[in-house]
Amino acid sequence: MSALADEGFLSTYRDSGSSIEPQIEVPKDSNHGDFASNIALVLASAEKKSPRQVAERIVEGIGQSTDFIEKMEVAGPGFINFSLKDSFWQGRLARAVAEGEAFGDSDMGSGVRVQVEFVSANPTGPLHVGHARGAAVGDALASLLEAAGHDVQREYYINDAGVQMETLGKSVYARYREHYGKDFVYLDTYYQGEYIGEIARKIAEDEGERFLETPEEETIPFFTDFASRDILSGIEKDLSDFGIEYDVWFSEKSLYEPDADGRSRVDTYIEDFTRRQLVFEKEGALWFNTTDYGDDKDRVVIKSDGEKTYLASDIAYHQNKYDRGFDRVINIWGADHHGYVVRMLAAVRALGRSEGDLVLILVQLVSLIRGGKPISMSTRAGRYVTLRELLDEVGPDAMRYFMLMRSYDAQLDFDLDLATTRSQENPVFYVQYAHARISSIQNQATEQDIAIDECPEPDLARLVLPEEITIIKKILDFPGLVEEAARDLAPHKVTFYLFDLASLFHSYYNHHRVITEDLPLTRARLALIGMIKTVVARGLGLLGISAPEKM
Repeated sequence: MSALADEGFLSTYRDSGSSIEPQIEVPKDSNHGDFASNIALVLASAEKKSPRQVAERIVEGIGQSTDFIEKMEVAGPGFINFSLKDSFWQGRLARAVAEGEAFGDSDMGSGVRVQVEFVSANPTGPLHVGHARGAAVGDALASLLEAAGHDVQREYYINDAGVQMETLGKSVYARYREHYGKDFVYLDTYYQGEYIGEIARKIAEDEGERFLETPEEETIPFFTDFASRDILSGIEKDLSDFGIEYDVWFSEKSLYEPDADGRSRVDTYIEDFTRRQLVFEKEGALWFNTTDYGDDKDRVVIKSDGEKTYLASDIAYHQNKYDRGFDRVINIWGADHHGYVVRMLAAVRALGRSEGDLVLILVQLVSLIRGGKPISMSTRAGRYVTLRELLDEVGPDAMRYFMLMRSYDAQLDFDLDLATTRSQENPVFYVQYAHARISSIQNQATEQDIAIDECPEPDLARLVLPEEITIIKKILDFPGLVEEAARDLAPHKVTFYLFDLASLFHSYYNHHRVITEDLPLTRARLALIGMIKTVVARGLGLLGISAPEKM
């Protein structure tokens, strides 16, 4: 939609002195033109004329000053519909071809440092399908922000401090004793799942029976450390195989490590809050006055027994993020964290940050469907499908695409049967097949000694079919789509776009030959499908999905 502005359209009525910007939209019905504007309705009052009169005046003025508009008409109460000449779109395509793989890049976020923290699951068990969705969303968002010019860092926050870690150690210790046939107690609060027994067997293989006679309180730290390192190693491997690579793995325990003065970062920020009178004592505990910053009630940061809460370490962690120079922090959490959002926003406001410096995204649940029926899962009971299991069955490309097909704020039904189908009914296969199909056509052209490189400026004016103009318009939407998806933090918009573009290509190819006896036409069509291939590859790359040359 910036096309009209780029070509000087806006200047035709800015001479009126109005500071009001128009709305220029793409009509839902293509019969209404390429663009529509309500500017006449907006300016009618200031001009003291009817909207239709203003619209007719604008149409007359633009018609005398532009050579790229095919048709303009006033519709309804005063809307202006525009249809642009084919030469306009052909010229824009030529610019896109010249940009090549840089097409779609933007400097929208230039100079803005953004941290995207995602997954960040406790190292108390393997990642499950919900984490997989958060991983796909986080990585795609980071890629989109990078494409839009932001300086982005991907981070995993290792929740390796607190009661849950001790519970992990006790769970493994109980299974260790069970392994040797010794008496053990396995509480309902302990972690379930076969992986606990597997870790216990590893310890038995490495250490033998030496912990059987050791007092439990002396043993648990070893079991906790061994289990957390083993689980975290598996998490790193699973995420790497899923195509996720982090810039930073940040340990929560580091926030409690004493500095030269014997104080941890958590202690430092609590002391700072105390000096600023943001915390108060009540019933033997220390409370953070979050109600002053938009929360519905105040929150405990240090319990009456001296134990620090998650909020205490989270405050220190987020201050650490801003101390590292990030302008904007994006946290991607599971839907079960909804109750934590307001207090975290309150904490960041108390740190002196502006609204928008912290964005909290809640990724909704994933339901796995097989044979039309949901698969029963329960994390508490240890019955769930892990990221690794889904990765082995479906593969990273289908996992990524399916996890991103819907907005993360909507629950997702993941159809396993469809995801593993190698047919055009599978949307990721359908999109990837467009890329592979174009590669095959390009190979055929090479075999016939038709090389676009020998004709760096193909005659794109030969692209006059309605389907070709429609494809050109879709290609030219890509840069705006990248900016929009980055601005709205909406990677699912890329999946929609890619599917639509692939559909246009497949339909075009099924009805028209690319390689013809007409060499100039062939080269023009090769340039067209070459840009489709470039855009599909870039779009899939933003989603972390491969663009195969053959299928």
